[in-house]
Amino acid sequence: MEEVVEKSEEAILDECIQHATEVLAEQLPHIKDKKKYDFAPQFKEMTIQLYLVGVMWKFYTRYETAENALEKAYGALAAIMAKDGIKPKRVEKQVAFIRKVSKLEDDEALATALGYESKPGDRSLAAVFDQYLDDVRVSGSLWRYYDNGKKILLLGGLLFAMIGVWFVTIFLPESDDMVILAVGLLMAFLFMIPVSLIGLLIYRYKIKKGERSDMPSS
Repeated sequence: MEEVVEKSEEAILDECIQHATEVLAEQLPHIKDKKKYDFAPQFKEMTIQLYLVGVMWKFYTRYETAENALEKAYGALAAIMAKDGIKPKRVEKQVAFIRKVSKLEDDEALATALGYESKPGDRSLAAVFDQYLDDVRVSGSLWRYYDNGKKILLLGGLLFAMIGVWFVTIFLPESDDMVILAVGLLMAFLFMIPVSLIGLLIYRYKIKKGERSDMPSS
């Protein structure tokens, strides 16, 4: 009997994943406009996962109570991520994070709620992203600025460290390895600290500018 139940649960899981895959395939074309729906990859991935939790939650209510169905939906999300080749530890952490952000104080997160209420032919996933079109904090442009900033810090710091090592090696050849290493690290920090501060100021400016643009004009 246990074997039959186990196979039945596995079949239901496969059916749920297939259903979620079909729903997502139907919804993704509505957000393919990269200029309009330009979001940070992490935010976009999280939102889609929240949406799928809602879709799979609704699916499992055919077989479970609402509370149990939600737990099954988280399990199905973990199964999808595992099938995509994501490492188990990453899957565990991400599902725990999605579990946390999908539940607000009195209700479900918007993406989860709209996923639960989604119907064939609607634009429910696009409706979720539409709510964040003017939110600079999750914009793709700000993420690219941050990502490029990390590369500049890394490459610039490495270059300045090499210059410091080169300078000491050429002009102070009697210096020992510790001195050479210290000068290299110092040069790297002399580049990275001011650039980081400038980057932080630009970041704060962009955030404040975005918040001002969101305020209704009087």
